Amino acid sequence: MKHRRISRWKAVLAGSGATAVLAAAILLPQADAATSPAPTSEAAPRTLGAASAATLADRLVTRLGAADTAGSYYDAGTRRLVVNVLDGTAADTVRAAGAVARTVGNSTAELRSATRTLGAKARVPGTAWAIDPRTDQVVVTADATVSAAGMARLDKAVDALGAGTVRVHRSKGAFKPFAAGGDAIYGSGARCSLGFNVVKDGQPYFLTAGHCGVAFTSWSDSSGGPEIGSVEAATFPGHDYALVKYTDTGVAHPSAVDLYNGSTQAITGAALPAVGQAVQRSGSTTRVHSGTVTGLDATVNYQEGSVSGLIRTDVCAEPGDSGGALFSGSTALGLTSGGSGDCAGGGETFFQPVTDALQVYGADIG
Repeated sequence: MKHRRISRWKAVLAGSGATAVLAAAILLPQADAATSPAPTSEAAPRTLGAASAATLADRLVTRLGAADTAGSYYDAGTRRLVVNVLDGTAADTVRAAGAVARTVGNSTAELRSATRTLGAKARVPGTAWAIDPRTDQVVVTADATVSAAGMARLDKAVDALGAGTVRVHRSKGAFKPFAAGGDAIYGSGARCSLGFNVVKDGQPYFLTAGHCGVAFTSWSDSSGGPEIGSVEAATFPGHDYALVKYTDTGVAHPSAVDLYNGSTQAITGAALPAVGQAVQRSGSTTRVHSGTVTGLDATVNYQEGSVSGLIRTDVCAEPGDSGGALFSGSTALGLTSGGSGDCAGGGETFFQPVTDALQVYGADIG
């Protein structure tokens, strides 16, 4: 009986997703770079894995500052990190570190200022925005629910920011949190997906979406079944994460994500991804799907309220996938928050970074 219970719970892990703290196990850029002499300003760009590129990007952007850079992205085809710069001195620094320097017109500071303006003047339900370092613009999406008056308000704010700073497009779907009734973890008629298992103060917990934790305080691994976890803390809107403490000691809680093919992916750490990085998402409705990170620090204006600091992707998701795991290999990246579209026609999905949740809750992947 106990073995059967544990097996069923592993199946629930297929829909994992959450928010977490910077992993101590993040790889240094040298860890999966091609072996070569230390780079100089004349050296060819390094070949890097996605995790190493994200770490190097953070170092360079921190060193150069928001006024001299405009973000970075990972070119998966060449396996190189591209860093946007505004002058030759910054370009030399980037090339010396082994990355590709790309000169652009808008700085990170200017693009962040544009997102603050949008937040103040165009926080229209059904809209979302994120900085896209590949185009050096703020990309704004308006879904099908945005009225003519809402679009007029948005267009007025965008026009005031000047040409070349913001790009607007319409989505056929509607931005919504991906919660539903069904399978996986249940809360009194609603279904979400379990996030990553974590440890806090030596005790087992799991992370899931905040809009799930705000709606229901008790969760089961079967419809109408006994409680296996109780919500200790949850935030939504603003952020979208929740911490659930295991109350059933008979439930297994491995640090792994079920891949729905008879195997699991071990999770050993957490990190922020890089734009351009290939990722996977697992959820209780649509199981495992793959895609790419298309933006960081994104804002989504749901009908229920705004959530900021999200990871934007082109991975599909559907109702019931909320809380599902965004991951890359053994690294936890994010918690499924919501988005638009579906897995038949495609869409875009936003994730609460795992690193944020771990930091806020004082928890560790495990």
